[in-house]
Amino acid sequence: MTVKLNTDNREYITWQFEQLNFGLLGGLKIEGLERMRVTLKVEYKQQAVRHNLDLYNNDSLDKLVRRCAERFTLGTAYLATAFATLINLLEEYRLEQLQLLAKEKEPVKQLTEAERKEAEEFLKQPALLQRTNELIGRSGVIGEENNRLLMYLVFTSRKREEPLHAISLGSSGAGKTHLQEKVGELMPAEEVIQITSLSENALYYFGKQELKHKLILIEDLDGAGEVLYPLRELQSKKMISKTVVYKNQAGEAQTVHLRVEGPICVAGCTTKESVYEDNSNRSFLVHLDESKEQDEKIMHYQRLKSAGKIDLREQARVKQLLQNVQRVLVPVSVRNPYAELLQLPPGVFKPRRTNAHYLAFIEVITFYHQYQREQKKDQTTGEVYIETTVADIKAANLLMSEVLLRKSDELPGACRNYYEALKQHLQQQLKDGFTNRMISKELHIPLSTVKRHNFMLLPTRKNTSR
Repeated sequence: MTVKLNTDNREYITWQFEQLNFGLLGGLKIEGLERMRVTLKVEYKQQAVRHNLDLYNNDSLDKLVRRCAERFTLGTAYLATAFATLINLLEEYRLEQLQLLAKEKEPVKQLTEAERKEAEEFLKQPALLQRTNELIGRSGVIGEENNRLLMYLVFTSRKREEPLHAISLGSSGAGKTHLQEKVGELMPAEEVIQITSLSENALYYFGKQELKHKLILIEDLDGAGEVLYPLRELQSKKMISKTVVYKNQAGEAQTVHLRVEGPICVAGCTTKESVYEDNSNRSFLVHLDESKEQDEKIMHYQRLKSAGKIDLREQARVKQLLQNVQRVLVPVSVRNPYAELLQLPPGVFKPRRTNAHYLAFIEVITFYHQYQREQKKDQTTGEVYIETTVADIKAANLLMSEVLLRKSDELPGACRNYYEALKQHLQQQLKDGFTNRMISKELHIPLSTVKRHNFMLLPTRKNTSR
């Protein structure tokens, strides 16, 4: 009778085969089924062998078997049987863990008739975007009125075949992650994947359609460098694929073709806009409000919350309503009869991609108003669609005005904010000159940051800072 694995401590899995004791130092990684890399400790009568290897690599496994046979004075056939049994048990354990992870995934909520009716009635109300923005505020997102509605609509685009993407930019502590997280909470939990750390190949091991129409939130782009390339491929091509080769227990080489399909909506946060140019070109750049007025709004809310004067149950109810609103939105094609008349402002950075983003954002607003639009049918193709209105275009222009201006600005957002603050300060103080230290002290900005911004503002980009 085969003894089961002892997995009480997942960082030190143990197993006994007659007088042999096996221990996996550091446990067993669940992802990456094409390999089984472990740090193994084998004990026999107070003697031990420790080795790091891939148990699917026959050459490495044979060497370990021979080494143990010499150390323990045991037959290689006996040890090979022990190792083969161990590998089978580890395979079963790994598959069980993967199945448990699948079951632990957020279940799809089934709306009651009352919940569905409430959500649909909300989507039929006039001034829908204004009402939505008010609810976003009541859910606990303080200030950032323009940014929070824009981000909400970008996240809504995950349901479409051409989703939009967003990158939140701001200095450290400005609330980038908080804004992204709070607006992300207004999406159905089963359609959101939050990432704090992800290895380069991890995306390839999702199910073929597991990421389809999902919202992927990256807490810090600086910590997700390895995964940015496959994410960009999912954004642009809506598909990533990878072929891996591994050896089975018989030593035969086999290939597995991994394919993961999109489309996906991606959002991330960073303080370094220029570092992620390839990503920012594909995304809406959301520059956070770092004004004193916004600081005061947030601190006032914090005081009210600490005093117990925030109705948290009302916040939860509003979040649930907006999640249900998202759940009742259904796929429908959008056509913009005014598209040929729309022009971008001259000088917009990357005009081809920005134009596509602009038109797609208008379509998202139309898509969000689907309960207020007449469904039409193309007599040639039979396709059912709804049409964009002039009001949708006006709303998009208001929400995107700053985004389009930022897109046409040769300066990164943080540097532009610094430059405008510097001009305003010098005008107020009636000064026509300054030093780095003076501005650092008077604007409460780190000296190194002042020097970096001033260097970028120099026409020749030569460091002549004082």
